[in-house]
Amino acid sequence: MPRPLGELEDAVMTRVWKWNRPVTVREVLEDLQQERSIAYTTVMTVLDNLHQKGWVRREAEGRAYRYEAVSTRAAYAAALMNDAWSQSDNPAAALVAFFGMMSDEQRQALRDAVRIVQGPETPEAPAADTAAETGRENPASAPGGDGR
Repeated sequence: MPRPLGELEDAVMTRVWKWNRPVTVREVLEDLQQERSIAYTTVMTVLDNLHQKGWVRREAEGRAYRYEAVSTRAAYAAALMNDAWSQSDNPAAALVAFFGMMSDEQRQALRDAVRIVQGPETPEAPAADTAAETGRENPASAPGGDGR
């Protein structure tokens, strides 16, 4: 499970994720300098640390590197949520509390995500009805049957 990113790591990764391409230390530095005073070596160290932690891959380009995200911000957020949820002694209560904190827009996004994960809804006939209609036994309900 990934440890949450520190404030500066998050600021750097936000740019790497947003740009969605290999980036140089100089590019990240120049963008960060619009918000704060920061040294080239600091950004270089942060990107090196992110590489060591497995957040970015890098490829040499002359005497410098180009850095690229290994996964998406969505995957990072999902991993953090999964870790927090798995640490609960009552996962159902944790989910109920989490859902209670959500805005209407977040709840709609959750409903949309559940629909995507579940796939298209298709009405399924009960196994007994299907067997009766076809005149055959349902292989999944037979002893030792595996449904194939």
